[in-house]
Amino acid sequence: MSSAVHSGYAPSTGPRPPASGSRWPRWLVVATVAWTVLLAGLTWVSARDDPPTVREQRTLTQAGPVVDDAIGELVAATAAGVPAMAPPEVDRGCRISPFADGATLVRAVELAVPVGEERGLLERVADRLPARWRAGVRLTSDGPRLRADAGEFVTVAGRVVADGRLRFTVDTGCRPLGDGYLGGAAGPDGAEASALAEALDALDSPATDPVVVSAPCPGGGLARTGRSVAGSATTPPAALAPLAGGTPVVQTPELYAYRRDGVAVLADLGQNPVLLHATTGCAG
Repeated sequence: MSSAVHSGYAPSTGPRPPASGSRWPRWLVVATVAWTVLLAGLTWVSARDDPPTVREQRTLTQAGPVVDDAIGELVAATAAGVPAMAPPEVDRGCRISPFADGATLVRAVELAVPVGEERGLLERVADRLPARWRAGVRLTSDGPRLRADAGEFVTVAGRVVADGRLRFTVDTGCRPLGDGYLGGAAGPDGAEASALAEALDALDSPATDPVVVSAPCPGGGLARTGRSVAGSATTPPAALAPLAGGTPVVQTPELYAYRRDGVAVLADLGQNPVLLHATTGCAG
């Protein structure tokens, strides 16, 4: 008998490896493709038709009209005082996430009211705002505060800032910029321009072209506020008394406000130089 040892490996006793040509069953491939197509279709339909579920899904461009409409509602609700719309402010310094820049749009309405009636006027404004906003006034350690929700993640706030003065703000919060804010500006021709020219003349200040902002009124038309700087006028605000018919709506060291021929005029005496605002508002 030969004692030679044959080299090589012993045959494997484990399971046979799968054949190199094995594939998924045809039915599984078809099901996977169908499921992928279905998910893609549902995602497209959702993106097209569903409303945004968080603020970060709506751009500043899309939120702008909501803000403008809210300002118009506020002007209409503040008919008992002397309103003035401030120029819009767009702040691009916020971040939506660590990887995405954003912007915030804020518009404001200043309201001059008789001293002592600030809280009552704040509550009256809340009552006149749309019911869907769920507006309310609560007393805080810093005084009464109005809060409301204008929809589409746009918030409305109001507070007393000084004797005889309220301030209402409409705020989008940080969100994608989109094409930017496209509203607010208006041409200089209107009744507010004439009222400003009268006030500037009474203060011995040269006439200037006003900066005009606008907002849509709830019942149609536009509310408009023109703003001019009264230069280096040294004439006391009492010079405006003839325009106010001798009885201003508000007169404090910081404010002089009156109505003349359907235009609300507010002189901000706390600024140097004085800022003049003239507003044609919405029907209350």
